[in-house]
Amino acid sequence: METTTPLIMETTSEKNTATFTHLSTLTQYFIPFGNYIFPILIWSSYKDKSEFANHHGKQALNFQLSLLLYTLILALIAIPIFVIVFLQNLPMEAVFNDEDFVIRNFNFDGNIGLLSIGATAVLLFGLLKIVEFFLVIYASIKASNGEYYKYPMTISFLK
Repeated sequence: METTTPLIMETTSEKNTATFTHLSTLTQYFIPFGNYIFPILIWSSYKDKSEFANHHGKQALNFQLSLLLYTLILALIAIPIFVIVFLQNLPMEAVFNDEDFVIRNFNFDGNIGLLSIGATAVLLFGLLKIVEFFLVIYASIKASNGEYYKYPMTISFLK
């Protein structure tokens, strides 16, 4: 006799909830911190009612928190580099003597290594935002099809 495991089918309501949880992270483009507020609201409302919605809610929030951490690291690299390079090329006598100052001879040569690291951090941030957009859409499609999805490069803050 052949035994099969029962296939648990998610209801349309569960699929829609999971899909909207992922899509709600895109509100960050219109509402500050919307990528945290709306997924938390949806997830906390449905986490006890549906294991499927609970899984996708945790995935969406873990992904957004991971991206926040990666963004903070990139900012901690890029911002000090650009500030240091700018301050090195600022004519201090103009600042101290309350004169108008013009940055005439910006020295790229002495700072090309630092500027390269800073520019790389900024480019990685831009790439991160593009990848985020497409992964959120992909996760939404998976959820709408009733499939479990786990974002790549995500730290599990919520287990």
